[in-house]
This record gives sequence, structure tokens and C-alpha cells, in this order.
Amino acid sequence: MSFSNWYNRALNRIWGFVEDRTSMRKWALRPQPEFTFKPSYWTGAFVVNAFLYQVVSGALLLLYYQPSTAPTLTACGQAAGTYSVAPGAWCSTYYILHSVPMGSLLLTTHLYGAYAMIFLMFVHFYRGYYLGVYKAPREFSWMVGTLLLVMTLGMGFTGYLLPYTQLSLNATNVGLVLAIRLPTLGPLLAPFILGDGTAQGLLSRMFDAHVVLIPLALAALLYAHIALFESHGIAPPATSDPVQRRRYTEKDDKKAVPFMPHIFFYIVKWGLLYTGVLFGIAALWPWSLPTYVGNLAAAGVVTEPDWYFLWLFKFVDFMGVTPVLAIGLTTVLIVYVLFLPYLDRSKRTHPRDRPFFIWLGTSLLAFFILMTVWGGETPGVEIAPMLVAETIGPIFLVNAVVIILFHWRYRRSYQRRLAARSSPFAGAYPIRGAPAPAPVTAAEVKAGE
Repeated sequence: MSFSNWYNRALNRIWGFVEDRTSMRKWALRPQPEFTFKPSYWTGAFVVNAFLYQVVSGALLLLYYQPSTAPTLTACGQAAGTYSVAPGAWCSTYYILHSVPMGSLLLTTHLYGAYAMIFLMFVHFYRGYYLGVYKAPREFSWMVGTLLLVMTLGMGFTGYLLPYTQLSLNATNVGLVLAIRLPTLGPLLAPFILGDGTAQGLLSRMFDAHVVLIPLALAALLYAHIALFESHGIAPPATSDPVQRRRYTEKDDKKAVPFMPHIFFYIVKWGLLYTGVLFGIAALWPWSLPTYVGNLAAAGVVTEPDWYFLWLFKFVDFMGVTPVLAIGLTTVLIVYVLFLPYLDRSKRTHPRDRPFFIWLGTSLLAFFILMTVWGGETPGVEIAPMLVAETIGPIFLVNAVVIILFHWRYRRSYQRRLAARSSPFAGAYPIRGAPAPAPVTAAEVKAGE
């Protein structure tokens, strides 16, 4: 017997003993089909890995961070280029970067990890959007996931102010103005966000929201999302078959790969890779702390948020777009995504069978990318309506032309296949080894009409 065979048999016996004594199969997550062992099927698990690292690194940062705007006379004031006092929040951030062992790496990975988590959330969202995973019976799972995306953006927004730099304060103030302009909801949120109107009150509320309120909401939504995932299982591959079964049964689970230890170690492998890449990027490009709030040297600082809100800030730069209009359209977009399962009523999940929603999603994705780059290149520069039309219009037009052509070509080939399969000569001269053609169903005939 080879060593590898002996090792695998011994490991299976040990693991079987652990499962028997702990009843692990009763509380572990449900098994999954073998075809899901691809990174594209586990984008949600990547987001969870990123979230767990943010929790651990954020808890370590809490040991040193002080959410205070009170002036502090320390060496950090000298480091800023002056011998004056600096806010306590900024000084504690400076202390983490320059005095805490591995503090720069810890803070940089926490910041870059937030960027990575938001990016992975968008990847997970668009994968589900294009493959139609929001269709029955997973409507509620999609809606909970949408709320998770909104909460994650809220985590990024509230955390941006905590270093208490002049740049972060300016961007937060602009974001608060947009939030308060929300119809009906804005006036209700204003007292909770602004508090007593002081700088300390604002920082304390952002800190509480970032450390306590939003993480609790994220944890509750994540539990609901995983519970719904357990109920239905992973979504099957996208298909044009309108009668495809999209719910796994207990019999299917018996044929699938168990969560412990196979899937667990598979996810851990990707989690370790994610952490290693994150640490490598943070070591190569450490974050530098901008100047603190109140420093006269920051008078010329251009207001600019983090990359995931650049598109919205640039949208407000469009001539004629008011904060009320910008936040109103954003609210409409969130409502559209939230109730997408009830707007797209088609039973088919393949992208080629949903041309309108694919066009809309692709156009919005291109719009966000363009606006993010545009906002980073020219922040705060007003844009004339003609330039907006010349820049944004071709995105929606080109997407429409491309999708119409592909969908037209697909429909023609689909109808030819239907005609060939319903022909009386179909299969008269079969090719040796080729499978017999499947009978034409009523649903396919109706779809081809």
C-alpha cells in the first residue's frame, strides 16, 4: 500500500470518528453537487471570508483607536508638519501606523480589505444577475443579498470618516447632504445622523454605526442569507429550459459532496489565498494618512470619496442634477434591484433568454465604471448636458445593438433546432455513437412560435 493511500484511509477513519462523536453532519452546512467546485460558484463564500477578516482586523484596531475630536498635543502634531494640536481620532490613527508593531500592515489591510469586500460583493451580485439566480424559489435570498450589499456600502461610508482627515470629513458631509435629501426617509434620519450638530457628535455616530449597528445588521442578514441558501441549495447552471427543477431534494444531497471536511477546506483554501494576496498588496503599497481636520494646509483639498461612491459624486456634477434628483434615482435603482425577482417573470435563467434585463444590467455596469473613472479624473468639475449625452448615450445604444444582434441570432438557431427535431426525417440516418434527439416539448414549441 502506498503512503498516499494509507494516509487518506487513516484521515478518513479519524474524521469519521470525529463526526460520530460530534454529530457534525447535523449542524454542518448542506452538501453540494460536485460541479460546484469552481471559483465562480463560491463568490458568496469569498465575500464571507473578506467579512471575517474585516471583523478580526477591526477588533484589533479597536484596541488603539480613539473616536475623539478633542485636540491632542502629541508627537503626531509634529509629524503633520506643525507643533500644534491634532484631533484625537487622527492622532490614534497616526499612532497605529507608526508606533504599533505591524500597525501599518494591520490598518492598510483593513482598508484594502474593505475595498476588496465591496468589489467581491459587486462580483457576486453581477454573477447572480446574469445567471438569473434570483428566480423562484430564491426570491427572498436575492432580496436579503441586496440588503447585504447596501449594508456593506454603509460600512464603507461610516468607516471613511474614522481617521478624521480633512478629505474624509468633506466627503462625509457631502454624503450626509445627499442622505438627508431622501424623500420622507431623509428628515427622519437627520436627527439620528447629525445628533447635536457638533463634530464629536457626528464622529461618535459614525463610529457607533461602523462598529456596532451595521455589523449587527450584517450578521443578522448574513444568517438569513445562509439559512435561505441551506433551504434551497446552490442555484443550478443557467438554462433555457423553462421547466428545469431549481430546488434540491434530500435524495440529491446524498449524492453530493459533504460540507465537512471537503467544502470547508475548499473555502479555507481560497480564504488563505485571499489573505495572502491582501497582505502582499498592503506590504507593497502601504496606506499614507492624509492631513487632519482643521489643518490650514488642507484648505485646497479636493472633496473626493472612496471609489465605490465616486459615480454618485460625479453624477451630482452633471448640470441640472440636484442632490434630490441624484438620491432619488439611486433609491429607484435600489428598489429595482430589490424587487427584480418580481419584475423578471420569465422562467428561463439563461442570459440569452432575458435580453432586456441583460441590456439594462450591462448598461448600468458600464455606466458605473465610466462614472467612477470620470469622477476620479475630474472630481467637482461641472459637466454640460451635451457632453453627458455624447459620453453616456453610446453606452446604452451600443449595448442595445449588440444584445439585439446576439438575441436575434440565437432565436434563429433555436427555431432551426426545433424544426430539425420535429421533422419526420429526424434521426433517420443517425450518426454512430450520437445520442437520440430528444422529443419536442410543448413549452419549446410555444417558445419557438
